[in-house]
Amino acid sequence: MKNRLKESNGDFVVDIINIFLLSFILIIVLYPLIFVISASLSDPMEVLKGNVWLLPKSINLDSYMRVFKNADILIGYKNTILYTVIGTIINLGMTIAAAYPLSRKKFYARNVLMAFFTFTMFFSGGIIPTYLVVKQLGLVNNFWVMILPGSVQVWNLILMKTFFQNSIPEELHEAAYVDGGTNMGVLFYIVLPLSAPIIAVMVLFYGVGHWNAFFNALIYLSDRSKYPLQLILREILIESQMDSMMSSTSDTIADQRLYAESIKYAVIIVASLPVLMLYPAIQKYFVKGVMVGAIKG
Repeated sequence: MKNRLKESNGDFVVDIINIFLLSFILIIVLYPLIFVISASLSDPMEVLKGNVWLLPKSINLDSYMRVFKNADILIGYKNTILYTVIGTIINLGMTIAAAYPLSRKKFYARNVLMAFFTFTMFFSGGIIPTYLVVKQLGLVNNFWVMILPGSVQVWNLILMKTFFQNSIPEELHEAAYVDGGTNMGVLFYIVLPLSAPIIAVMVLFYGVGHWNAFFNALIYLSDRSKYPLQLILREILIESQMDSMMSSTSDTIADQRLYAESIKYAVIIVASLPVLMLYPAIQKYFVKGVMVGAIKG
């Protein structure tokens, strides 16, 4: 009885420590987001004076109005949505097409092919050879350069393969084959309906990757009409190209500098909002999919 009481007291102390640490980490992670939202909604003068540190001061939506009036932001938003939706569909299809055969024990070449896939995680040709390959394929300054070169991520492939291999009972496959099912039929009518958790994980991983992608655009794209939103955001945050966004006949140089900071915060919120809205919608699948795909490997 005493041992059980000691264990209970020890568990209680550990729980208190965990709650304190997790609350502290939550504050550290959450505060920058709250500050950016408050700064984007506040009067620019209050932001420059340093009066905004938690809640908005003198709410002003002029920064958002200027952001959505900017043609580059709207074009970048459209391009990023296209890259994300089309890219995620292609990523998901190709990852499933590779992961399912590699998860089947009757596929005798699976170990050799998996070794080739794994090799690419540790060694790559580098930026220059990759650029030359992309150029030879005619993808430079092309819409598909943002999608095709990274069609399959090996780590995601391993996660999905592990899920198929450990979470779908072998007896289920055998029963389907006895009933006359084909490999494609088993995949589409049995395996995929049971794989909602890992599919949700892949959608989030690939979708966020496409939404935040800017490096390929920086290297391969020269036509501004094909720029993704993140490349426009990079120009605003790093290169401080605010002229087109703040062009107004009534704006003086002082006004432009005044609005510069709040516009940066508004652009960050506009660029991050879709991803922030996506995660809660698939959270229950996300947690289950990551745990099953990672732990049982």
